[in-house]
Amino acid sequence: MSPQRRTALVSVVAACILIAIKLATGLATDSLGLLSEAVHSGTDLVAALLTLFAVGVAVRPADRSHPYGHGKAEHLAALAEAGILVVASLFLAYRALGHLVGSSESQVDPAWWALLVVGVVMVIDVSRMTVSLRAAKRYRSAALQANALHFGSDLVGSTAVLAGLLLARAGYPEGDSIAALFVALLVLLAAGRLMSRNVDVLMDRAPPEAEKAALRAIEGLEPTVQLRRLRMRQAGGRHFADVVIGVSPGAAVGQGHAAADAVEAAVQKALPNSDVVVHVEPQDEVALRERVHAAALSVPRVREVHNLRVVSMGGRFEVALHLKLPGEISLDDAHGVASSVEQAILRSVAEVSSVQTHLEPLREPGAGRTPDPGEVEADRKAVLSVVQERIGGAPRELRFLQTEDGLVALLTLGVDASRPLADAHALASEIEQEIRRAAPGVVDVIVHTEP
Repeated sequence: MSPQRRTALVSVVAACILIAIKLATGLATDSLGLLSEAVHSGTDLVAALLTLFAVGVAVRPADRSHPYGHGKAEHLAALAEAGILVVASLFLAYRALGHLVGSSESQVDPAWWALLVVGVVMVIDVSRMTVSLRAAKRYRSAALQANALHFGSDLVGSTAVLAGLLLARAGYPEGDSIAALFVALLVLLAAGRLMSRNVDVLMDRAPPEAEKAALRAIEGLEPTVQLRRLRMRQAGGRHFADVVIGVSPGAAVGQGHAAADAVEAAVQKALPNSDVVVHVEPQDEVALRERVHAAALSVPRVREVHNLRVVSMGGRFEVALHLKLPGEISLDDAHGVASSVEQAILRSVAEVSSVQTHLEPLREPGAGRTPDPGEVEADRKAVLSVVQERIGGAPRELRFLQTEDGLVALLTLGVDASRPLADAHALASEIEQEIRRAAPGVVDVIVHTEP
């Protein structure tokens, strides 16, 4: 027999003894307080029987039909016990109020031996409460903890009954009814707490303290990991955690597995005997860039964000970006906007650990015109020569714009459709540099590539 079942069996035996003692004494003395305590012990007997059954079921290992084990049997038993306690407490309150308002008269006989019986009962209450509480802490059993709580309420109730009998012995018979009413209210409050706690478990409400402990454990890992989701539940004194983490898309399978092992070990250290399942996903850097970009543009007076760079640093990310702001604002105001951008990104994108901003003035639209062919003939020949040499043919389009800063060349090139984008970009950049060298009059070159 398991230690949990042995503890529950002791509770059953103790409840039977207490019922017999309280019931016999209560009937002999017409004490409503003792009779209420007998009923209270009767609920404890039911509770102990339910606990005995629940603990026997809860310790069974997980099987195909119950992959998470049978721990919730304890909470079902505790909830049923709470329902019985509510009914008993309402009945006791009804009888006690009847005596107090005069609809029925108390005939209690507070004999000396009745006081002795209550004293013995209190000693038994203390002993069984201590045994159940120690077992509940040792085995993390919700059902045994519920038993310890009820045995503690029995002790308080027995104390109230003793006080009621002493008042009745002193000439105040209503003291016994007051004690019975107190016991009824005590049982009702205990039942309410018990129902609330076990309904939370049965409805898979996340245990807040355990969730905080798991979060602290994961956040304290070195190197850090990207936590995407944490879901927790509990049953039978055991915690279950489902964790989703993100790793770099280029990480090897072994690296992802090592990160998952580290998370599992950290959570189990914070919550011993917990069941932890870790799912590893590749980090979506494109989505991350989009969220950073959106957060930066959400700040007033930011007109443009470019040169956005995201660098992975041990599971966290550092961001660098260029901000374009109206050119007329002061440096102090611009710095304030940059600080707001940094805070917006850190607040909106949890994976980012630091943000570096570079400030640039936003150039307002300037006057421009299309120059006469004669004005740009030399530059046109230089551009066509560079293009012919690099791609072996003429560009699809070549236009010039005369701006306040100088001549701007707009060039469209046809490139093999199967060519990688990186290669096409490198080709465009090289052609831009060669045109600037060949045509010093051109201040800017914009090369557009298309298949």
